[in-house]
Amino acid sequence: MTAGLDADGPQLPPDQSGAGDAAAARGFFTSRYGNTKLRVGVATTWLSIIVLMPLAAIVWQSAGGGWEAFWQAITSNGAIQSFRVTLTVSFAVAVINLFFGLLVAWVLTRDDFVGKRLVDAIIDLPFALPTIVASLVMLALYGPNSPVGIHIQHTKWGVGVALLFVTLPFVVRSVQPVILELDREVEEAAASLGADNFTIFRLVMLPALLPSLLSGAGLAFSRAIGEYGSVVLIGGAVPGESEVSSQYIRTLIEFDDRTGAAAVSIVLLTISFVVLFILRTIGSRAAKRQELVT
Repeated sequence: MTAGLDADGPQLPPDQSGAGDAAAARGFFTSRYGNTKLRVGVATTWLSIIVLMPLAAIVWQSAGGGWEAFWQAITSNGAIQSFRVTLTVSFAVAVINLFFGLLVAWVLTRDDFVGKRLVDAIIDLPFALPTIVASLVMLALYGPNSPVGIHIQHTKWGVGVALLFVTLPFVVRSVQPVILELDREVEEAAASLGADNFTIFRLVMLPALLPSLLSGAGLAFSRAIGEYGSVVLIGGAVPGESEVSSQYIRTLIEFDDRTGAAAVSIVLLTISFVVLFILRTIGSRAAKRQELVT
């Protein structure tokens, strides 16, 4: 028998055969989905037009008066008060929705009850509802003529309730798919070993849920610090009490202080970006640890 031949004829080395398959696969995907550089170029251009250029414009406008004007704008008494109200209420809203968003997501995925699909659809209502309508609803429910006897207009509580309404879906929709993918056999195994429900949740389920929980909470917080429509009527923009930063920015624009408005906006954008970056970094590390454990 000749070297390199066997009963079935000549054989290619395994690495050459694999390389051929990989090249064929690359050719298939390149021809079917287009050129990678073209896709990246189109995506980058669109991102630049929709996101980066507006951000660059507001940074440029905030720097129009120089560093001193920027600093005075963000450290003025009105700005500081609006930051305090905004960050305090937004943090509380994110924490509350972290707990109740998980609870709602759990009920929608693990429990069966009449009207479940209706409730699941209602969760997305704040996404579709104009935010000014949400503020009007809150005013009708918790305003001076409240049918339930609760009057929280022009207070932090009113602002908080409005923000809870518009930010709840972020946590629910972030956590819900993860709960669906959890392996129930692991939970049953832990239960068979004598673990109670709290221990199973804390040691088995929470590590898997943590990345999505943090992501949802970060999105809820970022939406809350920039929200305007849902708080404009129920909040009332009382300085130091219910005036959030978005309303303070509107006041600056009305007084033709566009540089100051841009400066305050930059602070909110920076806070939002930093919070999202930190939470997603923590969530990513938690996900990697979970993968190593499993």
